[in-house]
Amino acid sequence: MTSLDGASMFVTGGTGSFGKAFIRRLLDDGHVSRIVIYSRDELKQYEVRQLLGDDPRLRWMIGDIRDKERLHRAMHGVDYVVHAAALKQVDTAEYNPYEFVKTNVLGSQNVIDTAIDLGVKRVVALSTDKASSPANLYGATKLCADKLFIAGNHYAGAADTRMAVVRYGNVVGSRGSVVPFFKRLAAEGVRKVPITDPRMTRFWITLPQAVQFVLDAFERMTGGELYVPRIPSMKITDLAEVLAPGAELDIIGIRPGEKLHEEMIGAEDAHRTLRFADHYVVKPVISEWGGKHVEGGEEVPNDFVYRSDLNDQWLSHDELAEMVAAA
Repeated sequence: MTSLDGASMFVTGGTGSFGKAFIRRLLDDGHVSRIVIYSRDELKQYEVRQLLGDDPRLRWMIGDIRDKERLHRAMHGVDYVVHAAALKQVDTAEYNPYEFVKTNVLGSQNVIDTAIDLGVKRVVALSTDKASSPANLYGATKLCADKLFIAGNHYAGAADTRMAVVRYGNVVGSRGSVVPFFKRLAAEGVRKVPITDPRMTRFWITLPQAVQFVLDAFERMTGGELYVPRIPSMKITDLAEVLAPGAELDIIGIRPGEKLHEEMIGAEDAHRTLRFADHYVVKPVISEWGGKHVEGGEEVPNDFVYRSDLNDQWLSHDELAEMVAAA
């Protein structure tokens, strides 16, 4: 078991939606002695500093994960790392593919190398549903990053550094979420809501749930695991009805690289997947460091696919409304 008492935490992409919620949770819990927020945007850092206040446990580092030398300096003396930095816009990735490769792939390898070189104890990298059977460049870069972090346990050799990956779906109310967009349209009195496809389904998780799941990963991991929460699905048409009741649906078609349904575990990974009460664990393909020896869990069927339209948990209108209100 991993204890965060008195430890130092390093968060890449610490000024994003997840980063802010994660850091606030660490401050509220009071276990860690130091939190290093590493991001490249000075305006966002300023805004988050105003939000969180001048807590003496916070350290603000401007830097890009593409810059290995800066990363090495900023990560010095750190016990644990959460890697949340990434370029994430699907359509932007299609037009600027190599920029996404440089951040999501090469930048991730920089985090791995630096963590190993500096003797970081544990690293948890954030993934996305788009990394499972990727249909776009962004998803492909995140799948590559997932594999880099999992293989990083082998790459560490005799070092004590261990790494795991957490993969989850849409976060209610996060930047880029459809929720603020639908809310704005409803507030403006728009009576026609754009929907890509009425059949579309999505996984749904709240920021506090995502934060807790990452903290749980630090406790559970031995190295090499890919953790996926068991979370509910929702229909995009139900969400539109909750946020803009009675509005007409304007079917605009699926955007390039977008999936009709989201997938977090593909059929090709079923033989390595274990089901637990509130999560799944996908074991590594190759492991000499312990990642294959996950205790407990139930093997899933060989044809198992964890996809939003095949889920056994669904959100009702009331539950969707409660989640949106809480967010």
